[in-house]
Amino acid sequence: MEQIQSLSKTKEAGSKFPIALISLTVGAFAIGMTEFVIMGLLPNVADDLNVSIPQAGQLITGYALGVAVGAPVLAILTHRLPQKLLLCLLMVLFILGNAAAALAPNYTVLMLARLFTALAHGTFFGVGSIIAANLVRPDKQAGAVSIMMAGLTVANIIGVPFGTFIGQHFGWRATFGSIVIMGILSFIGIAALIPKIRPDASSSLLRQVKALAQPKLLLVYAAGAFGLCSLFTVFTYIAPLLQDVTGFAEHSVTWILILFGCGVTLGNIVGGKLADWKLMPVLIGNFALLVVIFALLSFTDRYPVAAVITIFVWGALAFGLLPGLQVRIMTLAKDAPALASTTNHSVLNLGNACGAYLGGHAIILFGLSSLPWFGALLSLIGLLIVLIIYVMDRKGVQSA
Repeated sequence: MEQIQSLSKTKEAGSKFPIALISLTVGAFAIGMTEFVIMGLLPNVADDLNVSIPQAGQLITGYALGVAVGAPVLAILTHRLPQKLLLCLLMVLFILGNAAAALAPNYTVLMLARLFTALAHGTFFGVGSIIAANLVRPDKQAGAVSIMMAGLTVANIIGVPFGTFIGQHFGWRATFGSIVIMGILSFIGIAALIPKIRPDASSSLLRQVKALAQPKLLLVYAAGAFGLCSLFTVFTYIAPLLQDVTGFAEHSVTWILILFGCGVTLGNIVGGKLADWKLMPVLIGNFALLVVIFALLSFTDRYPVAAVITIFVWGALAFGLLPGLQVRIMTLAKDAPALASTTNHSVLNLGNACGAYLGGHAIILFGLSSLPWFGALLSLIGLLIVLIIYVMDRKGVQSA
């Protein structure tokens, strides 16, 4: 794993997290906002560019595919670069992509700008996770990763509603302009606060790619994919579920989603701290509780108060998985931590896409009320996978 110079003082600081993490959190916030804010601006974009709502919706799909395909490719092409320099270049790419989106004269240019911007997403989180983990002591790594990832979760609570408000009042281009400003702030913070990194010349590209073929690492990827697939099988269709099954008015859904985002943020932070305590037992318990909460949602979705409470807990459990999975991946792939972490975000985005696809077919075949049961089934598969990993650990099975 690449070593960060002059970190001994930081790591001796005990439980305090270094201020350099804030620059990573700001970058994660900006990236999360640019990924999700388009959902609230589809009518505005469609009207302005004279395309249909479904066509505008492809801007979301295009971004997700850009992350899934582009992230590992970019990680491989840039594996020789010092990681602080790479983070700075990624933020420049992010800034230019969003500036192009803000100035896009037509739908095609906007789609290309979204695809270009998506290249920065997975690689930023992959490299940023490595840096965040190395800024602190080994027993604080999951917590550090969760602080960086909190930027992504807070973007759902604050950034997306705020960006939607800007877009509805000043035009969708102004929203992308505000994201450019946040990208610039993150770039300044990374350049000023992140320590210099000494590249690890001993790890060749071939060795890094081989590191991804470890059976245990592939199982961790699969567990994360099923975890996110279970989330998006239900979350993609949460608005119609709340309106048509639970009976909430349309304007109430926004506030419930904000509450869900609060649960996501809480779960991300608490999940990171718990993973630093007992990583595998926490992952097993988290998946098991996800199965239970999805099963409960299949009953509570008919009762407004109970549904809201269940959704809050669901958000906390779903994102409580991510810091532990990320740290386990970095531990297993010591020869390729950045490439492995970046690939993880590609796999998670594929899980997102598969969840939306499966949820749509579940609705067609069985109706909206069936979604929580499919979420429970997918979470159960994730639970079985982490149990297999745990047994392999106990038996001393080598990761390679």
